[in-house]
Amino acid sequence: MGKRNSLYLHPQQREQIRHLASGFIWRSELPTWLLIVTIYAGWFATLTFWQTLGLLPATLLLIGFTAWYMSLQHELIHGHPTRFAWLNQLFGTLPLAVWYPYGLYRDSHLAHHRHHSLTHPVDDPESYYFTPESWTRFTPWQKRVIQARNTFTGRIVLAPLLDIVQTLGSAVAAFRHLQLRAISMWLVHGLLLVALFAWMTQTGFSPVWFVLAVSYPALALTKVRSFFEHRAADDPLARSVINEAGLFWRVLFLNLNYHSVHHDLPGVPWYGLKTIYQQNQDAYRLRNRGFLVMGYGEWFRQFWSRPVNVTVHPGSQQRTNDE
Repeated sequence: MGKRNSLYLHPQQREQIRHLASGFIWRSELPTWLLIVTIYAGWFATLTFWQTLGLLPATLLLIGFTAWYMSLQHELIHGHPTRFAWLNQLFGTLPLAVWYPYGLYRDSHLAHHRHHSLTHPVDDPESYYFTPESWTRFTPWQKRVIQARNTFTGRIVLAPLLDIVQTLGSAVAAFRHLQLRAISMWLVHGLLLVALFAWMTQTGFSPVWFVLAVSYPALALTKVRSFFEHRAADDPLARSVINEAGLFWRVLFLNLNYHSVHHDLPGVPWYGLKTIYQQNQDAYRLRNRGFLVMGYGEWFRQFWSRPVNVTVHPGSQQRTNDE
């Protein structure tokens, strides 16, 4: 069940989960092994036979496999399918999604899982919130860009570009300040990316097309999941959403739509999240204070052009006063 006991569930419910985890499927991690084989085989086969498939079908397949690969990388970070972090890392190091070195994503994401600092802009590297000081320094056009990013449409179209710019900026800063660990990650990432693009060129598939027509849309797909995935709240247990999404999204995102369950039990494998939620639905809905949405279509209908209120973190000023 992971290193941390559930913060939501009673001892009897936790015992039910331990019983579930003792089964062969859970212990063997067979679904994750099959997932690894499927994603890698599908991604490389699509590129190998793209001319037979045709450019448009191959591009659409590659977008799906690349977005799926990013979900797999998240699963690897949380200790699956093996107990050896170095081995899990090998399965996620190839830059199939182009932009992020696996090691940097791993470090950032594990920091995001610090329970009590979740959503706080200083401590949570994945927070979309800002401190009051940062917000006041933004120019009017920067605030308009942020508000546009906070719409559902803007999160898909604009947020990937902002993430890429920020990521490349962090790479420049790493080299400028001689951050050796980050530099080594970027060098390995870059060498693997050059090799991947060289092979891609041999198949006749344009790396430029891949970056613009595959990698960017795949990154945009992941932004569907992360839209309003967390909110600022006094109780850390009320900060993560439960999204009762449809089958397509659950498969693509490996059940991370049940985000409250994932943050409560980050060591649970992806194929256990839905079962745990269904068995303890009332407990999770109660403890996350009704932060519930009935699918990503609901977010789209509410916020396709209206920004969600994620700007200044309401707890930042209080934290500053307390310090």
